[in-house]
Amino acid sequence: MYRVFTLIFFVSCVIFANEPDERGYIVNVGDESPDFTLQLIDGRTIAKADLKGKVTVLQFTASWCSVCRKEMPHLEKDVWQKFKEKDFILIGVDRDEPLDVVQKFKDEMNITYPMALDPGANIFALFAHKEAGVTRNIIIDQRGKIVFLTRLFDEKEFKAMIAKIEELLALK
Repeated sequence: MYRVFTLIFFVSCVIFANEPDERGYIVNVGDESPDFTLQLIDGRTIAKADLKGKVTVLQFTASWCSVCRKEMPHLEKDVWQKFKEKDFILIGVDRDEPLDVVQKFKDEMNITYPMALDPGANIFALFAHKEAGVTRNIIIDQRGKIVFLTRLFDEKEFKAMIAKIEELLALK
């Protein structure tokens, strides 16, 4: 009986492990961040291992996304400019658009934080269901744990995200 229960539990964990939540996430706060390597639009690559010791925000975005365009000036002013001199990095991860489009998008939005390409939305799919929408931020702590998840641009949630970053950087 114990073996049957253990087998059923194991199979259900495997089957439901990647079921998205109501916001499309397949990861949870407290999870270890999946491994990833990003190709920045300036040609450099950056991997999760390179970010150890830094508070990291992965901002999933796209040029066609109106909510992303609304959020990005706030990310630039209230997050990037405020924390960029700390052990902190914000990377815009553009969902499945070519380099020329992403460069133009970055220029149009007048942002200075790094942008990365995500061909086929493969990095996105490590964190959220591939068919889920963009405009989401994943906050990863200095040890590689996911500590905060946002979806769309909600001012209250955005302020809570900033408070979490301040807490992680001990800036309160």
